Amino acid sequence: MALLSDTEIKTALAGVPGWELAGAEIVKEYKFADFNAAMAFVNRVAEAAEAANHHPDIDIRWNKVRLALSTHSQGGLTSNDFALASQIEGLAAPA
Repeated sequence: MALLSDTEIKTALAGVPGWELAGAEIVKEYKFADFNAAMAFVNRVAEAAEAANHHPDIDIRWNKVRLALSTHSQGGLTSNDFALASQIEGLAAPA
């Protein structure tokens, strides 16, 4: 899996609203009604991440979840990061 160029990253970011570049990763914070809703989201993300064999860093607060994606084995961002970010966007709505 090849690292993306700066131009490719900028283009890919346009396809995942709210995600931001932070160094060698992309990040987004989601806000929910309460802890249970936040945890339900995290569980949906965990299932998708496991299926993709690509796992985000997850920071859970009471009603907030911050996700960070990077392909650590490649030392930066690849198309896998943006594919999972896109999938996560579809999981953010209450199930």
